[in-house]
Amino acid sequence: MIRGLVRAAALLASGLTAAPLWSAAVLQCVPYARIVSGVDIRGDALTWWDQASQQYKRGAKPKKGAVLAFRPHGPMMLGHVAVVSRVLDDRRVLIRHANWSVPGAIEEDVLAIDVSDGGDWSQVRVWHSPTAQMGARTNPTFGFIYPAKAKLHDFTPDPALGSSVRFAKIDADMWDRRRPHRAPAPHGGIMVAQAPAAPAKVARKAAPRLEADLRVVSYADATPSQRTLSAIIADVKRQSVLN
Repeated sequence: MIRGLVRAAALLASGLTAAPLWSAAVLQCVPYARIVSGVDIRGDALTWWDQASQQYKRGAKPKKGAVLAFRPHGPMMLGHVAVVSRVLDDRRVLIRHANWSVPGAIEEDVLAIDVSDGGDWSQVRVWHSPTAQMGARTNPTFGFIYPAKAKLHDFTPDPALGSSVRFAKIDADMWDRRRPHRAPAPHGGIMVAQAPAAPAKVARKAAPRLEADLRVVSYADATPSQRTLSAIIADVKRQSVLN
């Protein structure tokens, strides 16, 4: 059991897998996105796009408060949902979501970029908190689901929804200082957003910084295992610093 948990945490830190490996013992992306966005849809994330067709408007343009619905892909077997917290430009948004970089983790105002050829947000890359950089995997999406009223709702960790840790909170204003330009990716000709060239000292100052909120780590201690989720996450953080 312990060996399996450690292996899963290592895979998450390397960006090779996503949260569907975990059961409802930890906070899932669906209840988090439903509360934060106000989009009242239930069921696995992969079903949200079809369910929304009869209840909400859908589209390919990011808007604040909209839910970005991810298609099932690779280890992300049940799909994923995230909430847009800010639109930076036509290729960059900030999102709030749960159960992505680390099981049960809440990540707020982290970057997602459109890397699709057509600029339609059908392919995205997402910020990976343990390594403090954009994730290597390209994730296919259905598009955006728009709530009746674009409003971000506060989320209060609730053990009834599963154990959670506020793993990352990034100063949203930091992203505004990273003016993107387009550059071809090594594979498939996909265009990705990159920070402009700058002296090393300036680049380090401009880089977003993670702020761990240790006040909610206690929620992870409810995980019924010999080794707590908080201990696993601490190891992941420690390894990311050493690397």
